[in-house]
Amino acid sequence: MSQSPTGSHLPTTTVAPMSQGERAEPSGTAATYERDGHVATITYHRPEAANTVNGAMRRDLNAAWERFMADEEAWVAILTGAGDRHFCGGADLRDPDGSTGDFAGTFWEVPTVNSFESGLEVFKPTIAAVNGVCLGYGLTAVVSCDFVVASDRATFSWPEVTIGIPTIVGAIRLPRKVAWADAMELLLTGEAIDAQRALDIGLAWRVVPHDDLMAEARALADRLCRAAPLAARATKEVAVRTRDMGWTEAVRFGETMRRVAGTTDDATEGRTAWREKRSPEWEGR
Repeated sequence: MSQSPTGSHLPTTTVAPMSQGERAEPSGTAATYERDGHVATITYHRPEAANTVNGAMRRDLNAAWERFMADEEAWVAILTGAGDRHFCGGADLRDPDGSTGDFAGTFWEVPTVNSFESGLEVFKPTIAAVNGVCLGYGLTAVVSCDFVVASDRATFSWPEVTIGIPTIVGAIRLPRKVAWADAMELLLTGEAIDAQRALDIGLAWRVVPHDDLMAEARALADRLCRAAPLAARATKEVAVRTRDMGWTEAVRFGETMRRVAGTTDDATEGRTAWREKRSPEWEGR
């Protein structure tokens, strides 16, 4: 078997860029962030509660994504769940306070984007490594990622309609990724689909044996790290933003991004390495 309003940001304290180094020590409790080389791993970390999202996890998740964006040595993120059964069990219905995050402001000024799931603009590559049950908030995060690598034990669902709640961000994102009827099946029935069905409809990019999941996700992340990180981010931003542009505007925007990226040290290093017939040494600058 084989994002969102311009300039959106999380309404929390700015995280200073991290210093260089091979590893970053883990941070967070209900959700954790750690980095090995240029690959960061963000983990839903409440296995005793099916990795459901409560206020503590929401705070830690937002902090983890902010840290990933601020960490100059982090070029790719893997999102996964702790334990062997659940990727993310959605909102914690027993402890729901704060699970949607903070919405500072008044009336129209209240932000609609306050998390990765709701549209935080992340142009570094992201991989969802889905290790088990994935529903609600978890699935909304998954469809926000660039790649979905699923365990053969994974299941996917948005059960909100079965308890009288509409799915909003998922309903915006999913029809952009899969065929309309396949999207509506998930959104309007609330039923779960297995990993093979997710692969068949294009929700999952790869399905792998459960015990191989993290190794497969890491192998993909290492492949992505071979690209110049700023060029990769510029390419992803062009892909995201130009979906809603006319052709001429899209090409003009793309050429502007090309000129900006072409002035970086990495662009010079890439050309130099090509002339010298050696592998480039990227710095993300």
